[in-house]
Amino acid sequence: MKKYYLLSPGPTPVPPEVLLTQAQPMIHHRTKQFSAILDNALEGMKKIFKTKNPVLLFTSSGTGAMEAAVVNTLSAGDKAIVIRAGKFGERWGEICAAYGVDFIPVDVEWGTAVDPKVIERLLSENPDVKAVFSTLSETSTCVAHPIKELGEIVSKTDAILVVDAISGLGAQNIETDAWKIDVVVSGSQKGLMLPPGLAFATVSKKAEAAIEKSTLPKYYFSFKAALKNLAKNTTPYTPAVSLVIGLEKAVEMINSEGIDVMLAKYERLAKAVRAAAKALGLKLLAEKDAVNGATAILMPEDIDATKVKNILLDKHGFEVAGGQAQLKGRIIRIAHMGYMDEYEMISVIAALEMTLKELGYKFTMGSGVQAVLNELSK
Repeated sequence: MKKYYLLSPGPTPVPPEVLLTQAQPMIHHRTKQFSAILDNALEGMKKIFKTKNPVLLFTSSGTGAMEAAVVNTLSAGDKAIVIRAGKFGERWGEICAAYGVDFIPVDVEWGTAVDPKVIERLLSENPDVKAVFSTLSETSTCVAHPIKELGEIVSKTDAILVVDAISGLGAQNIETDAWKIDVVVSGSQKGLMLPPGLAFATVSKKAEAAIEKSTLPKYYFSFKAALKNLAKNTTPYTPAVSLVIGLEKAVEMINSEGIDVMLAKYERLAKAVRAAAKALGLKLLAEKDAVNGATAILMPEDIDATKVKNILLDKHGFEVAGGQAQLKGRIIRIAHMGYMDEYEMISVIAALEMTLKELGYKFTMGSGVQAVLNELSK
């Protein structure tokens, strides 16, 4: 019997307390009991988003909330700026294109963050831009964008700032109100420690004004319908009841610990994994702008990262992620967010060492594990 360790950047492990809560008998979603659960969960979510704005809930993956952010704030023919520094930044552009929104692509080298001055210049040259789309934590490269700086820039214009925090919320600091972000979207299966299936969106007053002008088609993902029902502690359509019950428990666990305490924990785990990679003579895809939720490690040129990923899973029971697009076969991504701790970091680095040795990579056995231990002992 082999034990299975889930260390992918989504889905992430779910705490037993959350799983058991979701196993409770089903209740009807149009009851006072469920309304109280929903209200408690979404009020708690505000602390994680660091916002006083309403938090909307949809039964979908995070991509549903991304699509909702586009169709609820823009109209066909509107102009937007899309920061493309990985697969999920590219997704903003794909959604815009699907709905006839013209966008200016800002293509950033994978593994680096956008330069805020580029966005500032583009907004100055294009005063008719209605929205700027970015990611907080680009999952495909494990890079964090300077959202605080972008918020300062965009807030001085008529445009709104829309941020994908699907892999960031709960793992990478985001201060929705203080950073002047108008729409933040997220999903349940990463830093929030839940199964996939719930999506979220926060909406500022500036975004609400954009919603009033939007003419793109929307029905299930209508922010207006969601806001109207939220005022009555309910949802427009049938939600994933068990997931919402689990959300209440997960939010309670995060907030009882404290979101800033959780963020500090993930930063500590991230530093340990990065130190281990360097001790093994491996390079990181992102150095300066690395996120705290996951680490992208470049494999040696003569070693296929897909083989590393497969051996880690098939032989040692560790599920990590590989690279996407041009990074396929070049990197592995080890997550350290959600229901994870320091001992899993020690174990996955030990498994990585055994895997690299099997593939003929030359290094000092135990050096990665020692680096993790040194970092975690500080």
